[in-house]
Amino acid sequence: MACENEETCPIDDDLFPIYTKMKAADGIILTSPVYYGSSTALLKALMERTGFIAAHNGRLFEGKVGGPFVVARRSSQYFTAAQLSFWFHTLGFFMPGSTHPNISFGRNKGDVENDEEGLSTAWNFGKNIAFLIKKLKT
Repeated sequence: MACENEETCPIDDDLFPIYTKMKAADGIILTSPVYYGSSTALLKALMERTGFIAAHNGRLFEGKVGGPFVVARRSSQYFTAAQLSFWFHTLGFFMPGSTHPNISFGRNKGDVENDEEGLSTAWNFGKNIAFLIKKLKT
């Protein structure tokens, strides 16, 4: 709870420079492979720590644009996408959609390059992120 009333973190690691870039960004996309049924532990730690700092210091991410993108081999992709989406919803982001859920499939290096539907979804999601950011700035 050390960062509850101050926009700092007592843990001396590389989080705060990343948090500062996230705070300055107009849009944020978090992406994760599905490991053992959910997002990676490192991404979850980033979400928990940056979310706590931002939420308790004036809801600093509120009104930003963002959303998740997930890569899965074959299962738990919807759970992981929901897990990441909850972070964006809780912190007050605007989340545009795409043509399908923001998911691509692949197991080995390079597999995602062959997932045409996943690549198209990622492209459309990126376009919608940029579109919404532009609309909100005008």
